[in-house]
Amino acid sequence: MTDVLIVGAGPTGLVLACDLARRGAAVRIVDRSPAPPRTSRAKGPNPRSLEILDDLGVAEEVLAAGSAPLPMLKYRDRLPVAEADPWADSAPSPDAPYDRGWLIAQWRLEEILRDRLAGYGVRVEPGREVVGLAQGTGGDDGGRVDVAYADGPAGRARYVVGCDGAHSSVRKLLGIGFEGSTDEDQVMVCGDVDLAEGSLDRTRWHQWFDEDGAVMLCPIPGTRTGWWFQAGPERDGRGRPLAPTADGFRRLLARHTALPGRALTRAELLSTYRVNVRMADRFRVGRVLLAGDAAHVHAIAGGLGMNTGIQDAFNLGWKLGLVLAGHADARLLDTYEEERLPVAARTLDLASERLRATLEAIRRPGGGLEAAITSDTTGLGVGYRWSSLAAHHTDAPTGVAAGDRAPDAPCADAVTGAPTRLHRVLAGPRTTVLGFGTGSSAALRGAADTYGDAGVRTRRVYAAHEDRAGAEPGSVADDAGHVAAAYGTEASIRTGTGTVVVVRPDHHVGLVAPADDARSVGEYLRRLHGAGRSAERPSGTVDAVR
Repeated sequence: MTDVLIVGAGPTGLVLACDLARRGAAVRIVDRSPAPPRTSRAKGPNPRSLEILDDLGVAEEVLAAGSAPLPMLKYRDRLPVAEADPWADSAPSPDAPYDRGWLIAQWRLEEILRDRLAGYGVRVEPGREVVGLAQGTGGDDGGRVDVAYADGPAGRARYVVGCDGAHSSVRKLLGIGFEGSTDEDQVMVCGDVDLAEGSLDRTRWHQWFDEDGAVMLCPIPGTRTGWWFQAGPERDGRGRPLAPTADGFRRLLARHTALPGRALTRAELLSTYRVNVRMADRFRVGRVLLAGDAAHVHAIAGGLGMNTGIQDAFNLGWKLGLVLAGHADARLLDTYEEERLPVAARTLDLASERLRATLEAIRRPGGGLEAAITSDTTGLGVGYRWSSLAAHHTDAPTGVAAGDRAPDAPCADAVTGAPTRLHRVLAGPRTTVLGFGTGSSAALRGAADTYGDAGVRTRRVYAAHEDRAGAEPGSVADDAGHVAAAYGTEASIRTGTGTVVVVRPDHHVGLVAPADDARSVGEYLRRLHGAGRSAERPSGTVDAVR
């Protein structure tokens, strides 16, 4: 029987499938489309999503296939009036090497993820529309979901995850409400277009904002003449928006820019976008869960749609993996909604707030889409301090807290001296126990003795002054002190008392505790991984991420 059936093969579904497949789960991923859509749609991953893609081993390919975000050139009455680079003052930091998002056509990102998934022996099954779901009554140990398709034989899975977009069939079959609003006055027409070569400078994102409309053109990376086209729609005599057409795009181009309409040589994948702000009232019903646009949709401002879905998938994948392996109780899945529903609600508010700021900005000559971009839209500040999985310790050092994103940091392998980054140490489908200071050695040994290879790795972090003779393979050398600074452990290292930090597989901190509190460390690990060596490790788990 299939362990997890994923419905929908966009970025959310593909990230979840990759994460589960590398854990050895039996995954199927189906999509109602007969072939992968060749559409650019979302403009690319934000910094937090880049960290996730790095963990999955595809970030380098994504960076090579795309481009850095471009400066924005703003026009009024066809004339350039201002230029803005929202990232001009941004730079990578030790704890966040990705300081900005990345431009890449969505079809290209999906192609990269499909190739990664195929490396695990799993391929997307196109033309498979789910039309029925029936959950078994065997309980969490014997339950299943029977799945009916529009065509072909029925299927069965232990869990089903709907990643099938705003019009989710899975959500509708579950009868889950999707409350919110649609603003019929906020309308935009979109499409992928070709412009005659040399028509516009491809090192800029061009934005024409006039009193009677707007046109935005951003070059699509990996193409010579391809552009993302967004504009206010043409309207009929009664002020109603007209459906997008290639000729309509040419008229909009001629009206607002200095380009002739004939410069637009191709227009496809045309659509009308309306501002929808909606969220499912539940993300889980028994053995069926929702992620991405199937669970929440919001204003386009800030580019948070695809990114929130990718981050949903990364939160859910490790929890499903541990439950399927028998290490964790199925109640662990309740923490998916506990953590991600409040994040989705905040994202709806943030995107709506950024949309209001953008609409206000473009009323002034020189204002543009940079108003949609803030530190909040990077995704790096999202955490789960309220979660039941955030074990707050009263004696934890000041610094990173349980629930926070685990900071990255440059470091080195303590045995070989090879330079690396902490997120590379954390990468892969495991919980990581980091030990700082000599006092952490006993806690690390206890975790290693209890769990061995059963989904938990232990890593000692050595400060510059500490003796590394006998360091275990994989131990971390923190000669510049970046790791200790990021985790607030300098004082405990100096005194030798030590600190232990448990990092979840999704790079969020679960526990920060004094090294002598082995009891708290053990209790936390037991909640996620059970009794340890008595629990069987799934035979197909893949540790390597490169």
